[in-house]
This record gives sequence, structure tokens and C-alpha cells, in this order.
Amino acid sequence: MPTTDDKRSLHARLVDRILHGRGQAPPDQREAAFENAGLAEPARSLVEKVATESARVTDEDFAAARAAGFTDDQVFELVICAAVGEATRQYNAALTALAEATGGEAGG
Repeated sequence: MPTTDDKRSLHARLVDRILHGRGQAPPDQREAAFENAGLAEPARSLVEKVATESARVTDEDFAAARAAGFTDDQVFELVICAAVGEATRQYNAALTALAEATGGEAGG
């Protein structure tokens, strides 16, 4: 079974790869999608929905991003960054709450 440090290391490698690895979307846009901040429309709306209301993402959201000049690969990368960014925020919040509740460092 992986240790907490193993899990955190794997997560850090995942985040580094999606933000700084080879890709079609520029790194600054991937970072903005990960943080859910700083993207212009229509990418902003798509990323926000992915991060906060994923069940409400529609074909029209993807079509609007493509109509604005994003390729399918770029849209895919921004969606992945948005999803991993939101999951990261939720995971870190859960670890913080667990640590506060138990009076120590939370595992992960």
C-alpha cells in the first residue's frame, strides 16, 4: 500500500505534468484552468462548470470553446486541469479538516 508521502509525490508529479508538460494549450492557460481563475470567455465558463457544476457541462460549452478558436486537444487539456485543480482543492481541504479534527497531521 502506498504511503502518504508516495501519494503526495504521485499527486505532485501529476500536477506538474498537466501544468508544465508537453501540451497544446499554453501553460499559462492550463495554470489558469487549474486555479479556476483568469481565463477569458468562453473558456472561463467551461472551466468553472467543470470545477463547480460538472453535471451541467453541455455540448454547447464545448462548441463555444471550439468556436473561439480552441482545438479539441486544448479544450481537453483545460478540462483536465480544471478537474484536477478542483480535486486538489477538495483533497487539501479534507486533509486540513482531518488534521484539525484529530489534532495532528492528517494522512493522505
